[in-house]
Amino acid sequence: MNLVLQGADNCKPRLERIAALTASANLTWLSERAVRCEAITFSPALRQTIEVAAQAAQLDATYSIGYHKMSEFKLVAMDMDSTLITIECIDEIADMQGLKKQVSEITEAAMRGELDFSASLKRRVALLEGLDASALERVYEERLQLSLGAETMLKAVQAAGLKTLLVSGGFTFFTERLKARLGLDYTHANQLEIKDGKLTGKVIGGIVDADEKKRTVERVCAELGIQPSQAIVMGDGANDLKMMSISGMSVAFRAKPVVREQANVALNFAGLDGILPLLT
Repeated sequence: MNLVLQGADNCKPRLERIAALTASANLTWLSERAVRCEAITFSPALRQTIEVAAQAAQLDATYSIGYHKMSEFKLVAMDMDSTLITIECIDEIADMQGLKKQVSEITEAAMRGELDFSASLKRRVALLEGLDASALERVYEERLQLSLGAETMLKAVQAAGLKTLLVSGGFTFFTERLKARLGLDYTHANQLEIKDGKLTGKVIGGIVDADEKKRTVERVCAELGIQPSQAIVMGDGANDLKMMSISGMSVAFRAKPVVREQANVALNFAGLDGILPLLT
């Protein structure tokens, strides 16, 4: 079995220290921030020791049998809020109404899987009724930031010929701008209703929930003539689990525990470009 250890900047001494615990005869440095320990025989005790040590050293540990190649995959599908970008857009919009705490508590519960996503989104959007639509532009311009490693990851997969899909339980106002900015191929999200320059507190059409996210990945794969197993799917919340479950590589990014437990890869410290050392 192989183990890839990686972290954020200036982590090479920590990588060397944790890699030494594996007693691997063959270490392959994938970058200054990632090393692959190869052909290791793991006992339960050794694996636990490494995982505890890696967590303490703020390193991500990904186990694999054999190697994945970039050429195995044809699509990267991403959640938006708290995955491709660092914020939850609806929470920041609500902040313009003085309701961030109230809305963010609902968002957190929904992302942990404790609330029905569709019902919780309708509750949150309803609280935005009457807000001037210019608040959306303010959130985009003043608060939206790409997650660590996002641009590096996207440039690498796009250069390799993979298509990109941004599928979000958030809003088209943001996904469409990110599509143009980052050269994404597909986007799908909820559309906020706006009348007379103000939010009505409603969403137009159906809600992009967990089932719709999964259907979207399946639909795009069908359009591309590929299988879902040829997709890398990234997310952070419980509403991402269904689309992640059909992928060839599921990636939990800064994710809730329920998502980390079910994903193939958990990136808690490395950026989104942490998938690149896993693709030889």
